[in-house]
Amino acid sequence: MHNATQLAELSANKCFGGWQKRYSHRSKLLNCEMHFSVFIPPAAEKVAKLPTLYWLSGLTCTDENFSAKAGAQRIASELGIMLIMPDTSPRGEHVTDAADAAYDLGLGAGFYVNATQTPWQEHYQMYDYIVEELPALIQKEFNVKDKAAIAGHSMGGHGALTIALSNMKRYCSVSAFAPIVNPMECQWGQKAFSHYLGENKAEWLAYDSCALMRQQGEFLHIPMLVDQGLDDNFYHTQKLTKPLEDVAREINYVAQFRYHPGYDHSYYFIASFIEDHIRFHAKYL
Repeated sequence: MHNATQLAELSANKCFGGWQKRYSHRSKLLNCEMHFSVFIPPAAEKVAKLPTLYWLSGLTCTDENFSAKAGAQRIASELGIMLIMPDTSPRGEHVTDAADAAYDLGLGAGFYVNATQTPWQEHYQMYDYIVEELPALIQKEFNVKDKAAIAGHSMGGHGALTIALSNMKRYCSVSAFAPIVNPMECQWGQKAFSHYLGENKAEWLAYDSCALMRQQGEFLHIPMLVDQGLDDNFYHTQKLTKPLEDVAREINYVAQFRYHPGYDHSYYFIASFIEDHIRFHAKYL
């Protein structure tokens, strides 16, 4: 049995000269056992401190979807960047799930918020887990730089953008694929936020990228890259990407928004452009 500050290595696979590994640890914040995956590039043996990129996955995903499907290890190995892939929610038989086992609430759908409502608040503190607890553990167990990059897909794109926009001194850059940028105004966000945060929409503002970007105004801009497939089934229905670009233009926030005909919401889309994202972050790490 290990405590909250210790890791148990679950698997290790040689990959592009480095190691793809998976760990478990006891999370005090989430009050459960958590898994996360990392890719450790071969540069780990040569440099004092590795640059790191956190990847936040989307609805229904675990820490293993990105590592298996995105093909990110090759370019991360070349550039000497450590990839850190957390899970998307607390896990375990005792962890609250949606009563109807819906894919967009509960297990696999933490939305990277700190829940305030019963019964969710006992475990669903994913925002603080990603921003505070997991980075502290990574800092303790690995030789990494203090400042990281952060990226994600869909719900994870929402998480990456909200976390970066609220913690600009912690992150050097942010990117996202098909992010939920305006959760206050779309079905996925409204369902999750009403359960996790309650009905007071003032409490939702801290987790809406459009609201957070508007608050930044023209002062501090974190480098940002967002890619969106134009054949994404959720592009219009779930308020992906475009509302944030509209805010960026409105307040002169410098960011790259790219739209790709024919691409959908899947990992085929992510795999097609992940090299661009990792090279983008490498400029700032």
